[in-house]
Amino acid sequence: MLTRRQLLGGAALGLLAAQMRRAHAIGPSSKFRFGQLQLGTAWNPRPSALRRLGWEVEKQTSIDVELDAAVVTPTSDTLHETPFLYFAGEKAFDLPTTAGIEALRRFLTFGGFLLIDNAEGSTDGAFDGSVRKLMQAIFPPPAKGFELVPADHVVYKSFFLLDKPVGRLAIAPAMEGIFYDKRLVCAYVANDLGGAWARDDFGNYDFRCEPGGEKQRDLAFRLGINLVQYALCLDYKSDQVHVPFIMKRRRWKPDDGASSPTK
Repeated sequence: MLTRRQLLGGAALGLLAAQMRRAHAIGPSSKFRFGQLQLGTAWNPRPSALRRLGWEVEKQTSIDVELDAAVVTPTSDTLHETPFLYFAGEKAFDLPTTAGIEALRRFLTFGGFLLIDNAEGSTDGAFDGSVRKLMQAIFPPPAKGFELVPADHVVYKSFFLLDKPVGRLAIAPAMEGIFYDKRLVCAYVANDLGGAWARDDFGNYDFRCEPGGEKQRDLAFRLGINLVQYALCLDYKSDQVHVPFIMKRRRWKPDDGASSPTK
């Protein structure tokens, strides 16, 4: 039988060992960092957006975040150093070179994740057309191309419980995506997520969210956090075993397939 002194001593040694193990991960290289894809001339329409999202990710989750995004091109040597690639725009852009297309295909098929954020305020504008050409070049037929991401997909419940994508706007009712080997490798949101996240140095948001106001902005941040969580968990399964736990944490209770608030 262990005495209380021995038990506490063993616990202290275990804590010290855990601290020593964690010490190896201390430093900037251990932090999550967004990669921001540079394509065309209007690739950064919301300059403060990723930094603000990163701050929310660090505040609301256990993820340590390097707030300054790494700007990369499709052929950058550092492309594969960031698991989450963000590409925003509001104008048409030219396709990358053949080498760039191949590099993006490798990034996505080897475990990377790409979020495309349409900031042009339209679901069928010039940026949208260029995005579809880009993804068709990366995943040519017989690949399926963009598909609607269903509301029950795990990306909508990886941290917060959501059912639709909203950003500065709410003009696109669904998220589109590219699936590879049953994994969502590219998410495309046409509601200007960055416009909801962007904030100036004085703490003021750059844009109003329409039509839902600040509640809509909160949902846009929650979607961003969900996307980060999904990108960092390559084997995230779309089963229901974790849903009761999430609902309990959010103070909601499952009841015959529906959700109702608890006191």
